[in-house]
Amino acid sequence: MANARDSDPNLGYLTKKETEVKLPRPTRVKNKTPAPIQITAEQILREARERQEAEIRPPKQKITDATELGDYRLRKRKEFEDLIRRVRWNKSVWVKYAKWEESQKDYARARSVWERALEVDYRDHTLWLKYADFEMKNKFVNHARNVWDRATQLLPRVDQLWYKYIHMEEMLGNVAGARQIFERWMKWAPDQQGWLSYIKFELRYNEVERARSIFERFVDCHPKVSAWIRFAKFEMKNGEIARARNCYERAVDKLGDDEEAEELFVAFAEFEEKCKETERARCIYKYALDHIPKGRAEELYKKFVAFENQYGDREGIEDAIVGKRRFQYEDEVRKNPLNYDAWFDYIRLEESCGDKQRIEDVYERAIANIPPAQEKRYWQRYIYLWINYVLYEELDAQDVDRTRDVYNLCLKTIPHNKFSFAKIWLMAAQFEIRQLNIDRARRILGSAIGMAPKDKIFKKYIEIELQLGNIERCRKLYEKYLEWSPENCYAWSKFAELERSLAETERARALFELAIDQPALDMPELLWKAYIDFEISEAEYERTRALYERLLNRTKHLKVWISLCQLPKKLKKRRQIETEDGPAGGNSSDIAITCRYEEYIDYLFPEETQTTNLKILEAAYKWKKQKIASDDD
Repeated sequence: MANARDSDPNLGYLTKKETEVKLPRPTRVKNKTPAPIQITAEQILREARERQEAEIRPPKQKITDATELGDYRLRKRKEFEDLIRRVRWNKSVWVKYAKWEESQKDYARARSVWERALEVDYRDHTLWLKYADFEMKNKFVNHARNVWDRATQLLPRVDQLWYKYIHMEEMLGNVAGARQIFERWMKWAPDQQGWLSYIKFELRYNEVERARSIFERFVDCHPKVSAWIRFAKFEMKNGEIARARNCYERAVDKLGDDEEAEELFVAFAEFEEKCKETERARCIYKYALDHIPKGRAEELYKKFVAFENQYGDREGIEDAIVGKRRFQYEDEVRKNPLNYDAWFDYIRLEESCGDKQRIEDVYERAIANIPPAQEKRYWQRYIYLWINYVLYEELDAQDVDRTRDVYNLCLKTIPHNKFSFAKIWLMAAQFEIRQLNIDRARRILGSAIGMAPKDKIFKKYIEIELQLGNIERCRKLYEKYLEWSPENCYAWSKFAELERSLAETERARALFELAIDQPALDMPELLWKAYIDFEISEAEYERTRALYERLLNRTKHLKVWISLCQLPKKLKKRRQIETEDGPAGGNSSDIAITCRYEEYIDYLFPEETQTTNLKILEAAYKWKKQKIASDDD
C-alpha cells in the first residue's frame, strides 16, 4: 500500500505511479522483406464470407386444417390492424394489407381495405390506380368502371387516370364507351397530348371526319403554332392540299404576331415548296421577313437563303443576302440602340434597296433613340441622323412637306437651352429659300437668333439679306449681333465695312470709334488695323497719325512704331503759276502776263525718300569712281 503522504486526494488517494497508464512497447520489425505468399484484400473478404454462418430463418409453417387457417388469418389481420392504428398515414401498410387479403381470395375484405385507404387520402392517385388494377386483374369489370368513374370525377386533372380508364374500355372492345370517356375528358380542356390521343384513337378506327372535327376543337382550345401545324400535316397526310393550305392561312391570320410565328411561316413555306409552288413559298418568306421582328427570324433567314440558292435567280439571291445583312443590323441595333454607326450602315443598306417605306421606317426608329445625356458631345453623332433624313426626303424622295416636318421635329428635339446646332438652323432656312419662301426662312433664322444665337447664324442671315439688298435689315442684324457679342471685332469691322461700301464714311468712322472704346475685345489688333486702313484709304493721314498716337498710348509694340514711321509726311510747298491779264491801254495786241505763287499740301511717302537717298548714293559713287580715274591719270 502506498504511503499516505504520496497519495493524492484528487486521484482517490492513489499515487501517480499507480494511476500511470503503461503503453506496450512498439514492436520493431526486424525482417522487412516481403513474405513469399501475398494476401490480397479480396482474398480476406472472400474468406470472411465463406466462414460466415448461415442466416437463421423461421421454419415454414404448414397449415393442415381450416382451424389453423382461421387462426393464421386472425393473427395476420390483428397485426395489420395494429400497424394501421399506429401508422394510419403510411399508405404502403394499406397496400400490403389489401394485397394480403387479395392473396387470401377474400375480395370483399380487400375491397373494404382499399375503400378505407381512400378515406384516409383520396387525393393520392396511386391508390386509385392500384385499386382499379386490383379490380381489373380479378376481372371485376363493373367494379373497375366504378373505381375509374369516381377517380376521374375526384381527380380530373390527373391524365394517367383517364388514359388507364380509356385503355381498359378499348381493350374490352367498348369503342363507344371509350369515346364517351374521351368526350368527358375533353370538357376539362386537357393538354395537347390528351387531344392528340383522342385524335389517334379515332384514326385507329378510320374515323377521319371525327378526327378533323376534333382537330378543329383542338386548335380552338390550344391556339398555338404547333397545334395548327399538326392540323395542316394531318390534312396533307390525307391528301387534302386545299384544306392544309387553308389551315396555314387561318393560322397566319390568328398567330401572325405570335412569338412562335417563325416556325409557322417556315412550315407554311416548306409545305408550298413540297407542292411545287415556289412563287407562293417565296412570297411567304418575304411576307414573314417583313412582319416578324428581326430578333426572332434567324432560322427564317437561313431557310430563305437556302431556298433562293436552290430555286431563285440572281436577283432573288441578292434579296436573300440583303435580308441576311438586314437581320445582322437588326441584331446590332437591338443589342445597343445608341450605336449610331450601326444605324448609319443599316440606313445605307435600305437606301441601296430603294424601298421608300423601309427607309423612312429605319430613319424614324433611328432618330427615336435620343442620347440619354444633354451634353453636346453625345449629340454630335446623333444629329447627323437628322441631317441625312432631311437630305433624303428633299433630294431622293422629293417630299417638300415631309422635309419641312422633319426639320421642325428636329428643331423641337434639340434642347436649345443647353446647346444647339447652327448647322440645322441654317439648313432649314436654306431649304425654305430654295422653296422661294423667304418669310419662312426669316422666321427660322429669327427664332435661331432668339433661342440659340451663334456667329454662323448671324453671318449667314446678314449675307442673305445683303444679297437681297435689304440694307436696313442688315443694319438691324448687325446691331443684334453686337448686342449679343459686343467684344466681337469681326462684327464691328464688317459693320463698318458695310457702311463704307454705302459711302457712309461718317457712319463707318463712328462705328470704329464705338468699337475701340469697348472695355473688352477678342482681337483688338485686327480692329485697330481695320480702322487705320480705313483712314488711309480715305487719305485722312492726319486722322491716321492721331489713331497711331492713341494706339501708342495703349501699346508700345515695335510694329506700331514702324507703321507710324511709314506714314507719308505732310509738306507745304509753293509753286509758280502764270496768269494772263487783259490788254493794256485798250490795245488788244498787248497781253500782260503776270506770275504769282500759291501754296499747296503735298505728301512725302517713305518710298520716295528711299528713292531720293538711292540717287544721292549713286551720284556719290559715280563721283568717287571718276576721282579715282583722274588720280590714276
